[in-house]
Amino acid sequence: MKYLNEFRDSRLVSNVIDEIIRSTSQRWVIMEICGGQTHSIMKYGLDQLLPDKIELVHGPGCPVCVTSLEMIDKALAIASQPEVIFTSYGDMLRVPGSQGDLFSIRASGNDIRVVYSALDAVKIAQENPNKLVVFFAIGFETTAPANAMSVMYAQELGLKNFCLLVSHVKVPPAMYAILGSPNNRVQGFLAAGHVCTVMGYWEYIPIAQKYHVPIVVTGFEPVDILQGILFTIRELENRTYQVQNAYSRVVSYEGNKPAQNIIEQVFVGCDQKWRGIGIIPGSGWRLKPEYARYNAEDRFQVDEINPIESPLCVSGQILQGLVKPINCPAFANQCNPEHPLGATMVSSEGACAAYYRYGRSK
Repeated sequence: MKYLNEFRDSRLVSNVIDEIIRSTSQRWVIMEICGGQTHSIMKYGLDQLLPDKIELVHGPGCPVCVTSLEMIDKALAIASQPEVIFTSYGDMLRVPGSQGDLFSIRASGNDIRVVYSALDAVKIAQENPNKLVVFFAIGFETTAPANAMSVMYAQELGLKNFCLLVSHVKVPPAMYAILGSPNNRVQGFLAAGHVCTVMGYWEYIPIAQKYHVPIVVTGFEPVDILQGILFTIRELENRTYQVQNAYSRVVSYEGNKPAQNIIEQVFVGCDQKWRGIGIIPGSGWRLKPEYARYNAEDRFQVDEINPIESPLCVSGQILQGLVKPINCPAFANQCNPEHPLGATMVSSEGACAAYYRYGRSK
């Protein structure tokens, strides 16, 4: 398959690994932002092929993982209402809130459905005019255009029984927060290729310049990821701190302008709370006032939520690259896919789930 098999070619992998080894003279810490990249690294054993001088740490680029506990609890409260059909991506159903998860709410008889896009939820609203359909709109810049389109489409249809519970987050503010922390260890970034497909990579240039870190836009196949690491290592070794595009077959500098315009029509920037991390200024989106009728938080008055996080879960530190899943005392013991303490063990892009699934034991 074009643009797939050739980026899994073992000969190319070996060649890039050899070049990485030749190019590395000292220890470096590189963060892959995206949880999808983390799973590819673990699945193909790329972390085990790299020289010991290169340490990969795992970033907050898992949309399920960073959705705040408060927002999960709000979702549980809304989904419990008898007049509601609550729709969500499948990963969200097992994310633990303070008391239970969406699966437990569904087991109690409430109508909770897995959908593949917000537009599916709009269709459900059309088919169920006597129910209020809520879509859990989570994600990074990648999912924001489709979620914005759902609101525009619902308005065009004149639907009054559709709304979003919005928990959108942005990558660049999270990078500022990580690099600005006194505990930061990250010296270079692999940027998420799918986010940059939408937003381009112009936003990363000020970050690289301010903090003197190279940033390489990277894809998700083994050769993609290793090429991103190689480009980052070369920048670090040469003390140059540029933004490079190693995913040019998909990503452009400016990104997808029509998608960006749709986001700007419906959403406005805001501060956002990230699970385990806290509030990151300017890191989220919320619905503009003219679309307030589609805001589930307003319609259900769920502002007063007092979440209770597990004291054993260190996912916030994992998402900042400060520790790895195997450093967590609860990993694979009290916390496992059957009984997760945090979202990083639940999500298909979570770092803890990747370590567990691909056998990175203590």
